Amino acid sequence: MKPEPYPLQEPGLWVERVGSKMFPAGTPALFFDRDGTINVDTGYPDDPAEMVLREDIAAAIGAANRAGIPVIIVTNQSGIARGYYGWGDFAAVNGRVLDLLRADNAFVDMVLACAYHEAGEGPLAIADHPMRKPNPGMLLEAGRRFGLDLQRSLIVGDKPADMEAGQRAGLSQGWLVDGEAVVQSGFAVRPWRDREDFGGLLAAIATLGAGEP
Repeated sequence: MKPEPYPLQEPGLWVERVGSKMFPAGTPALFFDRDGTINVDTGYPDDPAEMVLREDIAAAIGAANRAGIPVIIVTNQSGIARGYYGWGDFAAVNGRVLDLLRADNAFVDMVLACAYHEAGEGPLAIADHPMRKPNPGMLLEAGRRFGLDLQRSLIVGDKPADMEAGQRAGLSQGWLVDGEAVVQSGFAVRPWRDREDFGGLLAAIATLGAGEP
């Protein structure tokens, strides 16, 4: 049987371990959405040449790297389900994003991508798939693979669905790009709009690295 060319766990789920760094069981993680959070959103991203990192994002990821905190990308990719581009295009774009981060000494440890969507085609045409945010499946899968302490983990994203996925996975807080501060059902959403907010995120990452609750 010919091996799968991409790290697909099922037709619409990409799970890629990046690098070989090991982490102790019970370590918290820093989760990131990708499009609109790590890189500037281009709609349905299919061109590596269009990828540009958002300001300060490499510094946040680098802080987690230095603190010994795994960095995990969890991204919805409905453009694949809709037939706008394929996994090969995703691989090229994602590779470019990771290369741009590495150039700034920032490293990602795992990438999970969900291509399922109700408006999709063929086996990807699944509504409300457990891996698609706001469902928590990608975070839970990463938690299982790394043995993470999800309650102490953080998520950074640009959409309410990112925050909901974090809350439903058992995280206690998240940073919403250009969002508003909200505390609901034990989950704190903190805004990331300016340098002061960015300083708060760096402080939270440092706290995780220090092993503090």
